[in-house]
Amino acid sequence: MSKRALLDKIERREAVVGVIGLGYVGLPLAVEFAKAGLKVVGYDVSDRVVALLNRGESHIQDVPAADVAELVRAGKFEATTDESRLGAVDAISIAVPTPLVKTRDPDMSYVLSAAETIGRHVRAGQVVALESTTYPGTTRELLKPVLERGGLTVGEDVFLAFSPERVDPGNPRFHTGNTPKVVGGLTPACTEVAAALYRVCIDTVVEVSSAETAELTKLLENTFRSVNIGLANEMAIVCDKLGVDVWEVIDAAATKPFGFMKFTPGPGIGGHCIPLDPHYLAWKMRTLNYKTRFIDLASEINSQMPAFVVEKTVLGLNERRKALNGSRVLVLGVAYKKDIDDVRESPALDVMRLLESHGADVAYHDPYIAMVREDGHETYGVALTQAELEAADAVVIVTDHSSVDYQFVVDHSELVIDSRNATARTRPSRARVLSLATVREPDEPAAAGT
Repeated sequence: MSKRALLDKIERREAVVGVIGLGYVGLPLAVEFAKAGLKVVGYDVSDRVVALLNRGESHIQDVPAADVAELVRAGKFEATTDESRLGAVDAISIAVPTPLVKTRDPDMSYVLSAAETIGRHVRAGQVVALESTTYPGTTRELLKPVLERGGLTVGEDVFLAFSPERVDPGNPRFHTGNTPKVVGGLTPACTEVAAALYRVCIDTVVEVSSAETAELTKLLENTFRSVNIGLANEMAIVCDKLGVDVWEVIDAAATKPFGFMKFTPGPGIGGHCIPLDPHYLAWKMRTLNYKTRFIDLASEINSQMPAFVVEKTVLGLNERRKALNGSRVLVLGVAYKKDIDDVRESPALDVMRLLESHGADVAYHDPYIAMVREDGHETYGVALTQAELEAADAVVIVTDHSSVDYQFVVDHSELVIDSRNATARTRPSRARVLSLATVREPDEPAAAGT
């Protein structure tokens, strides 16, 4: 099939799309393509996920089960574990995980596995787009040789591009369809075909000159966030040492109508993007004998925040002549951010591990997450009751879910460590509330250890 024939098929909504990986990125994208009128074949290695989706159910919070069920009934979407089905599709989007190994080097095993899967079934007249966040050069260096192994030529027979995912779980305003999509191909023809594909279901498509440009665009986006969150976190530590309210400082700075963008501190960073993506760029630059100092420093500061929260807990308990060892600590929120059910890289898990390592009896409550599994160990959440709050020696707010009644929390707790400023609008109560930055009078000395 020629480029023109493939473009015509896409324009007529007759192209069949394959999506590899039906998780937080792949499933929303598959649903958008199907809603736009294309037939979608979702491929995943999980029998459980495939069976669930084919029953019209959803395992992703941002994808309503009703949408999946309607598309399955209409014959617009089906899931499969049969990789041979990818040989019959016209377009393939790869949305697989790109984690880090313990040394913070890229783990490309999922991308390589997806590439090999496609390589076994690739044919002329297909367009392949990698969406998984990765280091610059991945698309050209890892995917292109696999697609050309059987004699096809990228840019003539098969079309290859990188188009980074921009998923923000729980965002009520921006979703896959209305978030601008960056597309960069290995050749101008690759960019043209991939952009045409995404324009079927994405409101705004931004074409860039190369796959490397698109790959680096995503890394810049999340490095920008990581560095600025690191700055906000360091400012919280500065304010704590000065006895100033960091939240008041940030809100006052945010009144400036130019030259300032508001970022807020917290107990650390989580999710699949911000804690990981900058390290892909740092790794790539190490191979070129360059040290990415901003990235490394931001990572150092952000990774220290769970320990800073635990230190605050220790200080709060000391005021009450209690030790952390043996104290009951209730952690509120284990998702990596508010109002979602995702615990990937959540700082709450680090906070809980540190508390337990100091001998605390730790429980958690999260309205979205009934159970946390780590290293084969399962921990179940508790109900947020008056009895649980009163039994806790300290309550640590790590994730500020909107559905939690924080007035109820402070009314029935003795000590609250608020790492998210969730209690800012509560009325005074019995609880001693400590934020990331302890506020003192100008002539009051700093406490030892702060």
